[in-house]
Amino acid sequence: MSSTASTVGRDVEAREYLEQHRVLELFNNMTSQLIYNRPENPKKYMIDLLEKLQRSRATKHDYPCLFDDTNIQSVYNMLDPTNRGFITLQQYKEAMDTLGISPVNEKVEGASEDKINFDTFLSQA
Repeated sequence: MSSTASTVGRDVEAREYLEQHRVLELFNNMTSQLIYNRPENPKKYMIDLLEKLQRSRATKHDYPCLFDDTNIQSVYNMLDPTNRGFITLQQYKEAMDTLGISPVNEKVEGASEDKINFDTFLSQA
């Protein structure tokens, strides 16, 4: 195996590892949290954030997020400017992607009718 092929193989392997373990998502989340909150002690803040993430993973609650319910409502309202009371499945999927939610649950209430209401949107965000 040539040196170039070996390097390419390791590069692919490294990318797959990072994707599998969602490492880049974690770093992006932590970086966003740091920039948004600007803690006085960033190292302590990151340790606390990692501990909170670990606890939330075990309990499935209180995941640290930059968006609160009012921010999520604003996103939804931008997608439904005429107040129809729903957004399309495509809008929902794009919004979830924008909010950094992955994987997107495509079998939510209203998906088969292509009408996702705010309560469903909020429960997924």
